[in-house]
Amino acid sequence: MEFNYKELAENAGLIEYLDDFITPRRKELIEKILAERTRHLTIVLEDVWHSPNASAAIRSCECFGIQDMYVIENNDRFKANTKVVQGSAKWINLQRFNQANNNNTETCFNHLRQNGYAIAATTLRKEKHTPLSDIPLDQKLAVCFGCEESGLSDFAHEQADYFVQLPMHGFTESFNISVSVALVLQTLCQRLRESNISTNLTKEEKAEIRIKWFQNSIQNCDLLIKRYLNL
Repeated sequence: MEFNYKELAENAGLIEYLDDFITPRRKELIEKILAERTRHLTIVLEDVWHSPNASAAIRSCECFGIQDMYVIENNDRFKANTKVVQGSAKWINLQRFNQANNNNTETCFNHLRQNGYAIAATTLRKEKHTPLSDIPLDQKLAVCFGCEESGLSDFAHEQADYFVQLPMHGFTESFNISVSVALVLQTLCQRLRESNISTNLTKEEKAEIRIKWFQNSIQNCDLLIKRYLNL
């Protein structure tokens, strides 16, 4: 059964009921992490088919406190590697765009722009790139990565607001995707922490995520919710 988490989060009685089934230590940890979570930055993967790299990107997003990650599947299916993810996927929102016979990159980008994001494309092409230290962060930012073999699509390049290239000092042309994601997030998250930009989740966003995390932390939580709601 799929729950409407927004409605569940608005049910104060349910939250109080579930409190009895979660340890104080776990609840304290949930509140601490919620206070540091952000939707100001997000990561987008376009046709990244290599499972270990894609899965490591999920893990990096969770470790850096990124709440949302977007996966575009035009030509290749995304498949997480459970050994690499190590449970991190259940703590973030993974949104997939994989409609058949559709430009899923366009659909994803439209969704991002409607939610206030500028789009930065990582690239090996000769487009004029902006150093990570100079990309404006006063607006929400989505950083996009393509597969290692061919990079982002032409459409993604055409639609990008910024181009990003990580500095390279060896013979190898590029880092792999998972390393690139981690390096980009390290730089941008550090900049945000040192800025006066407000990046916290709203009270409503925290409430909705909290109920999901309770569900992940309490054994047989679905049954408890159904019992409380008389479902």
